[in-house]
Amino acid sequence: MSGPPLVDRVRARLALEPGVPTRASVAALVREESGGLLGDDDVLRAVRDTVDELAGAGPLEVLLRAPGVTDVLVNGPEEVWVDRGGGLERSDVRFADEDAVRRLAVRLAAAAGRRLDDAAPWVDVGLPDGTRLHAVLPPVSGSGTCLSLRVLRRASLSLGDLAERGTLPGSSATLLHALIAGRHAFLVTGGTGSGKTTLLSALLGVVPAGERLVLCEDAPELAPAHPHVVRLSTRPPNVESVGEVTLRDLVRQALRMRPDRLVVGEVRGAEVTDLLAALNTGHDGGCGTLHANRPAEVPARLEALGVAAGLDRLAVHSQAAAALAVVVHLRRTPSGRRVEEIGVVRRSGELVVVEAGWRADGGACPGADRLAALLDHVSGASG
Repeated sequence: MSGPPLVDRVRARLALEPGVPTRASVAALVREESGGLLGDDDVLRAVRDTVDELAGAGPLEVLLRAPGVTDVLVNGPEEVWVDRGGGLERSDVRFADEDAVRRLAVRLAAAAGRRLDDAAPWVDVGLPDGTRLHAVLPPVSGSGTCLSLRVLRRASLSLGDLAERGTLPGSSATLLHALIAGRHAFLVTGGTGSGKTTLLSALLGVVPAGERLVLCEDAPELAPAHPHVVRLSTRPPNVESVGEVTLRDLVRQALRMRPDRLVVGEVRGAEVTDLLAALNTGHDGGCGTLHANRPAEVPARLEALGVAAGLDRLAVHSQAAAALAVVVHLRRTPSGRRVEEIGVVRRSGELVVVEAGWRADGGACPGADRLAALLDHVSGASG
């Protein structure tokens, strides 16, 4: 009695009632539609299923609520994958058919004020609860409706917590403390799921309490343990394609809010030009995260973003050389996430390069002396 037919009947009746349904009203309809044959546990289960179907992520809700889940991926009604931090694994969750997957994708997009249909066959948007949704409809997706849900949990671990988890090997913790104390501008880099946001949040937690942090993010992930934090978040366009607020808009507004530290949750577009310009105009200690496979690739990544935003190549490198001091690189390994390298940004002719100043594996560090001088740290501690 508590399977899909019951949920469908309750959903049909709720659609005829005005206002937003409450759990109490849903429970009353469940009891009525079941003929009073359900016990309390079955009623609670049916109410949960109905609410998930109407306002949550349907059959995916149980996965999104599970501890440790970072991603839920749907490749079709029979293919649901989940990442709990140790790589993708196939889930037992199934959809009734392709139409059920499509209905869920369309409803989730609508909840964020976006359309998803044949005229707009994909969407990339943050849901009201902070989850990041990406969906693609057929025929763009040849295997049926595809859903990608990224669970954005507030990064609230301290540097001490990260050290206990092995994220800060060797002398990296000491160097990072010196980086914050010296008010040097830096980027935290790494691949997807490497822990960039978690580390950045922890680093912001050791910023002196008298400083004002202004955070610019696509979704509220950073949660530094700091008494003076101002948050700015982007906003997608509505169904009429108006009202969009971009990360670049936020960076420009943040500069007028007297930030002691300007923070960009993830640099991935035209906002790179405003961030580099800001860090060249007296805003010391600014920082952000950037996708990069290796620290040495950071200049090329910044160049690509800057040129796409209208700067010429030499201008990007000139701005980066004056704005950035350090790159902190993380890598996700089978044993966990850890700081792999701390690089120093320096000029090389008309371009900039990132040289290793410290490496977790003890490898060659041509920038060790430069990093030690920058952080006012003895050279021997960087080994």
